[in-house]
Amino acid sequence: MASRQKLEHRALGKGGLAVSAIGLGCMSLSGVYGAADDAASEDLIRHAIDQGVDHFDSSDMYGWGHNEQLLGRALKGRRDQVVVATKFGQTQRPGQSNGVNGHPDYVLQACDASLKRLGIDVIDLYYQHRVDPDVPVEETVGAMAQLVKQGKVRFLGLSEAAPDRIRRAHAVHPIAAVQTEYSLLYREEAEATRKLTTELGIGFVAYSPLGRGFLTGAIKTFADVDGRRSAHPRFQEQNFDRNRALVAKIEEIAAEKGCTPSQVTLAWLLAQGPDVVAIPGTRYPARLDENVGALAVKLAAADVARISAAVPAGAAAGTRYPAGGMAGVFI
Repeated sequence: MASRQKLEHRALGKGGLAVSAIGLGCMSLSGVYGAADDAASEDLIRHAIDQGVDHFDSSDMYGWGHNEQLLGRALKGRRDQVVVATKFGQTQRPGQSNGVNGHPDYVLQACDASLKRLGIDVIDLYYQHRVDPDVPVEETVGAMAQLVKQGKVRFLGLSEAAPDRIRRAHAVHPIAAVQTEYSLLYREEAEATRKLTTELGIGFVAYSPLGRGFLTGAIKTFADVDGRRSAHPRFQEQNFDRNRALVAKIEEIAAEKGCTPSQVTLAWLLAQGPDVVAIPGTRYPARLDENVGALAVKLAAADVARISAAVPAGAAAGTRYPAGGMAGVFI
């Protein structure tokens, strides 16, 4: 086994949870952005641990259990070296968009199922993946707090909850982290959320920090858009050229800095504050190494301001999700 690097760590909340500033979002390991090979995915997770990454983010919705099972297998013998985050709350409705369930009894059932799939005794960070507008958040978080008392969960999180709901949840039980899409392309809702999370001392986990691959610079023409991306408005033909022009500005700055577009994008994100961590997803060890390399990119305040101005808030064309998905975020 290779000797592990020690990466920069950041606190999530005030309860003692800390994670590598760059983690791994595991969704793409369940075939969301193209076929994934389980053996290669398990090797990737072990490689990430060797590189010093210790924050692994899953969900019971990714492959409807597949992702948690895969992560559990990859962590055998190395559980004590990592922070396992997973989520509940989305439900499968074949032929329709996903449902949501925040009922207290479901929370308890979902946690037990995730623990079994992961093959672990305790989940380090357990999120409500999507808000259930029909169940008061106080009831959902009350059930999540019971899991903490039972020793099944260490810390609690919310994903895509709007500030008022976060405040209400935090009053029931301390919330360690809030997870929201946050990147140069899509940052208005995240920055509104961070005003509250910073005030309350809650950590901020940025998912899709590379804009679902757009900010890597690898998607150069509309013909490069494939698979799930084609359903996302940002990649659709009427929006593509505008967004690609924004990415080109980041490519220019990255070239000046002697790093990749992904690295300058992640460095910008981490420069937003010590409460921010990123969980870019990838299926490839070389990409993971590139993402971790962002921690070596140092940006002066003037650099951060220039990058922010190159891609102003609200400049991206197209919403973060298709219409159905937008109904379930930032609520």
